[in-house]
Amino acid sequence: MIKEKTALVTGASRGLGEAIAKRLASEGANIAAVYAGNADKAQAVCDFCQENYGVKARAYQCDVADFAAAKELVSRVREDFEGFQILVNNAGITRDGLILCMKEEDFDAVVDTNLKGAFNMIRHASGLFLRQREGAIVNVSSVTGLMGNPGQANYAASKAGLIGLTKTVAKELAAKGIRCNAVAPGFIATDMTRDQKENPMVQMIPMGRMGRPQDVADAVSYLLNAPYVTGEVLRVDGGIGM
Repeated sequence: MIKEKTALVTGASRGLGEAIAKRLASEGANIAAVYAGNADKAQAVCDFCQENYGVKARAYQCDVADFAAAKELVSRVREDFEGFQILVNNAGITRDGLILCMKEEDFDAVVDTNLKGAFNMIRHASGLFLRQREGAIVNVSSVTGLMGNPGQANYAASKAGLIGLTKTVAKELAAKGIRCNAVAPGFIATDMTRDQKENPMVQMIPMGRMGRPQDVADAVSYLLNAPYVTGEVLRVDGGIGM
Protein backbone atom coordinates (compact mmCIF):
# COMPACT_ATOMS: atom_id res chain seq x y z
CA MET A 1 0.00 0.00 0.00
CA ILE A 2 2.95 2.33 0.50
CA LYS A 3 5.02 0.97 -2.38
CA GLU A 4 6.46 3.71 -4.60
CA LYS A 5 5.27 6.42 -2.21
CA THR A 6 7.67 8.72 -0.42
CA ALA A 7 8.04 8.86 3.36
CA LEU A 8 9.62 11.79 5.18
CA VAL A 9 10.96 10.44 8.49
CA THR A 10 12.43 12.82 11.06
CA GLY A 11 15.09 11.63 13.47
CA ALA A 12 15.97 8.93 10.94
CA SER A 13 19.70 8.56 11.59
CA ARG A 14 19.41 6.17 14.54
CA GLY A 15 17.13 4.31 16.92
CA LEU A 16 13.44 4.26 16.18
CA GLY A 17 13.75 6.54 13.15
CA GLU A 18 16.36 4.31 11.54
CA ALA A 19 14.21 1.21 12.11
CA ILE A 20 11.13 2.98 10.73
CA ALA A 21 12.94 4.23 7.63
CA LYS A 22 14.34 0.78 6.88
CA ARG A 23 10.97 -0.89 7.45
CA LEU A 24 9.16 1.48 5.09
CA ALA A 25 11.90 1.09 2.49
CA SER A 26 11.47 -2.69 2.72
CA GLU A 27 7.86 -2.13 1.66
CA GLY A 28 8.95 -0.13 -1.37
CA ALA A 29 8.70 3.43 -0.04
CA ASN A 30 11.23 6.07 -1.02
CA ILE A 31 12.83 7.69 2.02
CA ALA A 32 13.61 11.29 2.93
CA ALA A 33 15.73 10.74 6.04
CA VAL A 34 15.88 13.84 8.23
CA TYR A 35 18.62 14.20 10.83
CA ALA A 36 19.72 16.88 13.27
CA GLY A 37 23.47 16.43 13.52
CA ASN A 38 24.98 13.15 12.31
CA ALA A 39 25.21 13.30 8.53
CA ASP A 40 27.27 10.10 8.25
CA LYS A 41 24.71 7.98 10.10
CA ALA A 42 21.83 9.44 8.10
CA GLN A 43 23.65 8.74 4.85
CA ALA A 44 24.35 5.19 6.01
CA VAL A 45 20.62 4.66 6.51
CA CYS A 46 19.96 5.98 2.99
CA ASP A 47 22.69 3.78 1.51
CA PHE A 48 21.21 0.73 3.25
CA CYS A 49 17.73 1.46 1.91
CA GLN A 50 18.96 1.98 -1.63
CA GLU A 51 21.30 -1.01 -1.72
CA ASN A 52 18.94 -3.49 -0.08
CA TYR A 53 15.54 -2.39 -1.36
CA GLY A 54 16.24 -0.44 -4.54
CA VAL A 55 14.34 2.65 -3.42
CA LYS A 56 15.35 6.29 -3.68
CA ALA A 57 16.67 7.70 -0.42
CA ARG A 58 18.16 11.08 0.46
CA ALA A 59 19.34 12.61 3.71
CA TYR A 60 18.35 16.11 4.86
CA GLN A 61 19.68 18.11 7.80
CA CYS A 62 17.06 20.11 9.67
CA ASP A 63 16.28 21.41 13.14
CA VAL A 64 12.57 20.60 13.13
CA ALA A 65 12.04 23.00 16.06
CA ASP A 66 12.77 25.86 13.65
CA PHE A 67 9.53 26.82 11.88
CA ALA A 68 11.25 28.34 8.84
CA ALA A 69 13.73 25.47 8.52
CA ALA A 70 10.89 22.94 8.59
CA LYS A 71 9.14 24.85 5.81
CA GLU A 72 12.30 24.81 3.70
CA LEU A 73 12.74 21.08 4.35
CA VAL A 74 9.23 20.28 3.14
CA SER A 75 9.84 22.36 0.03
CA ARG A 76 13.13 20.57 -0.74
CA VAL A 77 11.68 17.10 -0.27
CA ARG A 78 8.64 17.98 -2.38
CA GLU A 79 10.91 19.14 -5.19
CA ASP A 80 13.36 16.24 -4.97
CA PHE A 81 10.71 13.52 -4.84
CA GLU A 82 7.93 15.29 -6.75
CA GLY A 83 5.84 15.32 -3.61
CA PHE A 84 5.55 12.97 -0.66
CA GLN A 85 2.62 11.16 0.91
CA ILE A 86 3.87 9.99 4.31
CA LEU A 87 5.14 11.97 7.30
CA VAL A 88 6.59 10.26 10.37
CA ASN A 89 7.39 12.69 13.20
CA ASN A 90 9.95 10.77 15.19
CA ALA A 91 12.57 13.41 16.07
CA GLY A 92 12.92 13.70 19.82
CA ILE A 93 15.32 14.55 22.63
CA THR A 94 15.46 14.15 26.40
CA ARG A 95 16.77 16.51 29.09
CA ASP A 96 15.77 14.64 32.24
CA GLY A 97 15.60 16.09 35.72
CA LEU A 98 13.26 16.33 38.68
CA ILE A 99 10.73 19.16 38.45
CA LEU A 100 12.20 20.91 41.50
CA CYS A 101 15.50 21.48 39.72
CA MET A 102 14.63 21.32 36.02
CA LYS A 103 16.10 24.23 34.09
CA GLU A 104 13.78 26.34 31.98
CA GLU A 105 15.98 25.84 28.93
CA ASP A 106 15.79 22.06 29.34
CA PHE A 107 11.99 22.17 29.46
CA ASP A 108 11.85 24.45 26.43
CA ALA A 109 14.33 22.43 24.36
CA VAL A 110 12.41 19.18 24.79
CA VAL A 111 9.00 20.69 24.09
CA ASP A 112 10.36 22.65 21.12
CA THR A 113 11.84 19.58 19.45
CA ASN A 114 9.36 16.87 20.41
CA LEU A 115 6.08 18.76 20.17
CA LYS A 116 6.61 22.00 18.28
CA GLY A 117 8.81 20.14 15.81
CA ALA A 118 5.93 17.82 14.96
CA PHE A 119 3.58 20.79 14.67
CA ASN A 120 6.02 22.53 12.33
CA MET A 121 6.26 19.51 10.05
CA ILE A 122 2.49 18.90 9.97
CA ARG A 123 1.79 22.58 9.44
CA HIS A 124 4.00 22.73 6.36
CA ALA A 125 3.18 19.30 4.94
CA SER A 126 -0.59 19.54 5.33
CA GLY A 127 -0.98 21.99 2.44
CA LEU A 128 0.76 19.54 0.11
CA PHE A 129 -1.34 16.67 1.42
CA LEU A 130 -4.53 18.68 0.90
CA ARG A 131 -3.62 19.44 -2.69
CA GLN A 132 -2.84 15.78 -3.26
CA ARG A 133 -5.96 14.73 -1.34
CA GLU A 134 -3.70 12.08 0.11
CA GLY A 135 -1.50 11.88 3.15
CA ALA A 136 -0.74 9.77 6.20
CA ILE A 137 0.93 11.07 9.35
CA VAL A 138 2.30 9.07 12.26
CA ASN A 139 3.57 10.85 15.36
CA VAL A 140 5.91 8.99 17.70
CA SER A 141 4.62 9.73 21.18
CA SER A 142 5.44 7.65 24.27
CA VAL A 143 3.75 5.67 27.00
CA THR A 144 5.31 8.32 29.25
CA GLY A 145 2.85 10.77 27.73
CA LEU A 146 0.02 8.54 28.95
CA MET A 147 1.41 7.63 32.39
CA GLY A 148 3.99 10.24 33.34
CA ASN A 149 7.44 9.30 34.62
CA PRO A 150 9.44 10.83 37.49
CA GLY A 151 12.28 12.98 36.20
CA GLN A 152 10.70 13.50 32.80
CA ALA A 153 8.15 16.29 33.23
CA ASN A 154 9.32 17.96 30.03
CA TYR A 155 9.40 14.75 27.99
CA ALA A 156 6.03 13.53 29.31
CA ALA A 157 4.43 16.91 28.61
CA SER A 158 5.76 16.93 25.05
CA LYS A 159 4.60 13.39 24.36
CA ALA A 160 1.17 13.96 25.92
CA GLY A 161 0.89 17.07 23.77
CA LEU A 162 1.61 14.94 20.69
CA ILE A 163 -1.43 12.83 21.48
CA GLY A 164 -3.68 15.89 21.60
CA LEU A 165 -2.09 17.18 18.40
CA THR A 166 -2.65 13.81 16.71
CA LYS A 167 -6.34 13.64 17.55
CA THR A 168 -6.99 17.24 16.55
CA VAL A 169 -5.19 16.92 13.21
CA ALA A 170 -7.04 13.66 12.54
CA LYS A 171 -10.39 15.39 13.07
CA GLU A 172 -9.47 18.43 11.00
CA LEU A 173 -8.13 16.56 7.98
CA ALA A 174 -10.10 13.30 7.85
CA ALA A 175 -12.67 14.64 5.39
CA LYS A 176 -9.83 15.47 2.98
CA GLY A 177 -8.52 11.91 2.94
CA ILE A 178 -5.61 12.59 5.31
CA ARG A 179 -5.07 10.36 8.32
CA CYS A 180 -3.09 11.10 11.48
CA ASN A 181 -2.22 8.51 14.11
CA ALA A 182 0.34 8.02 16.86
CA VAL A 183 2.39 5.23 18.35
CA ALA A 184 3.24 5.26 22.04
CA PRO A 185 6.37 3.19 22.62
CA GLY A 186 7.29 2.00 26.08
CA PHE A 187 10.82 1.07 27.09
CA ILE A 188 12.53 0.34 23.77
CA ALA A 189 16.21 -0.62 23.61
CA THR A 190 17.82 2.33 21.81
CA ASP A 191 20.69 4.73 22.47
CA MET A 192 18.23 7.17 24.06
CA THR A 193 17.03 4.61 26.62
CA ARG A 194 20.32 2.95 27.55
CA ASP A 195 20.21 4.78 30.90
CA GLN A 196 16.71 3.43 31.57
CA LYS A 197 17.65 -0.26 31.72
CA GLU A 198 17.92 -0.10 35.51
CA ASN A 199 14.71 1.93 35.87
CA PRO A 200 12.38 0.11 38.30
CA MET A 201 9.56 0.58 35.79
CA VAL A 202 11.32 -1.84 33.42
CA GLN A 203 10.66 -4.57 35.98
CA MET A 204 6.95 -3.72 35.75
CA ILE A 205 6.65 -4.60 32.06
CA PRO A 206 4.20 -7.53 31.91
CA MET A 207 6.06 -9.09 28.97
CA GLY A 208 9.26 -9.01 31.03
CA ARG A 209 11.57 -7.27 28.58
CA MET A 210 12.30 -4.04 26.77
CA GLY A 211 11.04 -3.73 23.23
CA ARG A 212 13.00 -3.53 19.98
CA PRO A 213 12.99 -0.66 17.52
CA GLN A 214 11.53 -3.09 14.99
CA ASP A 215 8.46 -3.49 17.21
CA VAL A 216 7.74 0.22 16.85
CA ALA A 217 8.47 0.14 13.12
CA ASP A 218 5.91 -2.67 12.76
CA ALA A 219 3.29 -0.50 14.45
CA VAL A 220 4.08 2.49 12.24
CA SER A 221 3.79 0.28 9.16
CA TYR A 222 0.40 -0.98 10.33
CA LEU A 223 -0.95 2.54 10.82
CA LEU A 224 0.29 3.66 7.41
CA ASN A 225 -1.35 0.65 5.77
CA ALA A 226 -4.68 0.88 7.63
CA PRO A 227 -6.91 3.13 5.48
CA TYR A 228 -9.81 3.31 7.95
CA VAL A 229 -7.78 4.10 11.07
CA THR A 230 -7.24 7.69 12.16
CA GLY A 231 -6.87 9.47 15.48
CA GLU A 232 -5.57 6.28 17.09
CA VAL A 233 -2.82 5.98 19.70
CA LEU A 234 -1.25 2.55 19.45
CA ARG A 235 0.77 1.51 22.48
CA VAL A 236 3.91 -0.55 21.82
CA ASP A 237 4.96 -1.12 25.40
CA GLY A 238 4.84 -4.77 26.40
CA GLY A 239 1.68 -4.03 28.39
CA ILE A 240 3.11 -1.54 30.89
CA GLY A 241 0.46 1.06 30.01
CA MET A 242 -2.49 -1.22 30.78
